[in-house]
Amino acid sequence: MATDSSSSTLTHIIHLPNQPGQPVPVVAAAGVSGSDFRNAIESSLFQQWLKNIQTETGMLANGAMSLSQVLIQGVDMFGKRVGFLKFKADVVDKETGQKVPGIVFARGPAVAVLILLDSDGETYAVLTEQVRVPVGRLILELPAGMLDADKGDIVGTAVREVEEETGIHMNLDDVIDLTAFLEPSTGCKVFPSPGGCDEDISLFLHRTEVDKGIIQQLQGKQMGLRDHGEFIKVHVVPYKNLWRMTADAKALMAIALYEMAKRDGLLPSLRD
Repeated sequence: MATDSSSSTLTHIIHLPNQPGQPVPVVAAAGVSGSDFRNAIESSLFQQWLKNIQTETGMLANGAMSLSQVLIQGVDMFGKRVGFLKFKADVVDKETGQKVPGIVFARGPAVAVLILLDSDGETYAVLTEQVRVPVGRLILELPAGMLDADKGDIVGTAVREVEEETGIHMNLDDVIDLTAFLEPSTGCKVFPSPGGCDEDISLFLHRTEVDKGIIQQLQGKQMGLRDHGEFIKVHVVPYKNLWRMTADAKALMAIALYEMAKRDGLLPSLRD
């Protein structure tokens, strides 16, 4: 990491194979400490973003655009790792010379699980009610969690998050990756807000038969890791009503993937 002595600006230079002879300065905004700046550059969030822009479908792939600078604006640490990262990338369209929108909130990959419980001829979906400060509301949503990108244990994270948020124990073999049915060109992930956030989500399905008593036990159950600030209440709703009962994008995307996969016969053991 280099420092611009004239302005005391923390600067790091990166070299991208897609831009030979055009080094890219990564600069710290005012208020970003040296340790936070170093953590940001070395984080899996930033390194993955650099990989993404250079892939076959990346924005630098065909040479029509170039990256001239990155400004690190904010870093939130989750223990010893970077949890959230905010930066601004100056990406220029070479033909017009105009910048494209480049403000990035990086939080990395996540997982969510559509849990369907069959009981007495009715299918139910399991939701969690959580306090979501960014929207200032309580939201009914699928059990979900962030993935530690350094480990990459997607299925294991899905199973763990479901147990932490609902108390339902699943084996690794009990889940089906719904996003795996997407075309490989999509990356087999869904992007809920690509205009401002890098988050990609893997959506899974878990469907099983249970006694009516299990439905009653789950309804209103208090869950979550309180020492992590999680205050979760479990809700069990008829699956046929799910699409009208939640504003959670994860749930609505999972419904779409599940119904289309079922329509196309990709879930033979779950046909109904």
